[in-house]
Amino acid sequence: MESSSSARSEHPPQKAVDLVCPRVKSGPTRKNVNNVMSIISRRNGVFSQDAGTLLRRNMKILRQIVLQDTTNFTKVWTRHSKSPIAYETGRIYFENYRTCYSSIPSMPQFLYELPKCTKAEKLEDALLFQCPLSESLPKPSDQNPCLLALAANNWLYRFSIKSGEQMQKVFLSPHHKFRYLGWDVSQETFYIKSIQNKQTPLARQAGVDQSTLLYLAVFKVVPMELVGVLEISRRVFGSTVVDVILSQGVLAVSHSSKVKLYSFENIVQKYRTKMLVLGERCEWNGVWATVGEPPFGIPVNISISDDIPVLFEVSCFNNGIQIGGYPWHYIFTPNNKRHQGTHHICSLQDGSLAKNGIQDMNCYSLESDWIYFHPDDSGRIIHAGPSKIHVLKILHTQERCTQSEVVPEFSITVHRVNNTASKDIVTSSGRVVKRRCHQLDDDPEQETFRMVEYEDELDLLAVVEVISAEEEGKAHVCLHDNQTGMFKKKVPLVESWDVTYSHELFLDRDTIVHIEQKKSNQFYCHVYKITCRQSD
Repeated sequence: MESSSSARSEHPPQKAVDLVCPRVKSGPTRKNVNNVMSIISRRNGVFSQDAGTLLRRNMKILRQIVLQDTTNFTKVWTRHSKSPIAYETGRIYFENYRTCYSSIPSMPQFLYELPKCTKAEKLEDALLFQCPLSESLPKPSDQNPCLLALAANNWLYRFSIKSGEQMQKVFLSPHHKFRYLGWDVSQETFYIKSIQNKQTPLARQAGVDQSTLLYLAVFKVVPMELVGVLEISRRVFGSTVVDVILSQGVLAVSHSSKVKLYSFENIVQKYRTKMLVLGERCEWNGVWATVGEPPFGIPVNISISDDIPVLFEVSCFNNGIQIGGYPWHYIFTPNNKRHQGTHHICSLQDGSLAKNGIQDMNCYSLESDWIYFHPDDSGRIIHAGPSKIHVLKILHTQERCTQSEVVPEFSITVHRVNNTASKDIVTSSGRVVKRRCHQLDDDPEQETFRMVEYEDELDLLAVVEVISAEEEGKAHVCLHDNQTGMFKKKVPLVESWDVTYSHELFLDRDTIVHIEQKKSNQFYCHVYKITCRQSD
């Protein structure tokens, strides 16, 4: 299951407006004058009393600067690594989170490097904690952003994101190998998931009990408090269980052909056997030890002993279900061959299919389309394929107020100049030779959508288009208005884009970060910054 944790219009010519209404070059535009006056007022100490108003005004000015014709994105920095590279809110992490650079300055700057460690001590996963928005914390130091990092030897660390200083560490377990970090409630509650315990035929023949699939350790983030450690057992959840995640207080258990949702709060209240406090001594099975310190770690203190009520259950293909929208809806593909390639949008209240709720991109491609709830919390849906992107919204129908309807808000279509490959061939004698097969929608020799990124502060959609030219992929980033889908700007990327390897792209205010994998497990990070030139 995916929770709602990662949009494409035919672009009009950039100079079309200039041909109709030439720009007046005798003086600045009204927008530019307003921006200049705002900056001068800020310099003179004229501020709004509302910090949110000031931030919104600053982001509005920055958006106008980013989108104006005299602003370009220029590549200013490239660095490669033999290990995966991670990016999170202005921080670039190398060498398994050991080395950190800030991407905020005009040129990325080195921030810190953690001490060298052995392979058994390397950091395997991390989350960035910035600060809860809903409350003030007792210690001023708790308000500071930190990096929650999980080491291969089952230590959980809190590091300062400014200096790399170790702020706290917790030993998880001497028995269970923990591997993955994830947010339950962003910036409030997180969980750590262990590796899965595979059932082997040899163990089954020997009568060894391998009912445990994995373990979940759940924490409140700052001040760090233990909620509990939970065992996910096949004996309790069923023999077909394949994976588990925690999201928004809901325990989502994936089976081979269905997904079941449970209330994690009810599980904690009913099945937590003992309240454990990090750093305090406790008695466990006749032994006294300190919670969160070796060799004791944190024992399993949430034990489910009977059947638990299911909040929601749906049969779906490939364990894929997403919940979001307003009112609440869920998206899934039914576990039936005739429904493959379609996405069904249903009401979470009664499971009824929304009007126009079956979405089919009808694309002829090697890679499938993708659909998800818009990350701007508007309740809309982004449905993207190799040549089209649809932004949909959910409305109540006029006939029945309880029934919902999925309606298109806007679409973005890839701009393809030539499409001669799909046409029939005419010989010199005039005979028409029809093609036996259609050209793929994601054929590398034509422009294809590869990625959609949302920039929340500028309210822009960054859409990556790729085309193969001279045996290498050329990519550019098209910026679209998030509310209307209107094309605003095209940003070419200097480096080639090989579609056979993985890519990540981030638009963060005035910065574009492109992380790519190349041959022999080489990873590269390219950083683009805005540069302004004088208008003609």
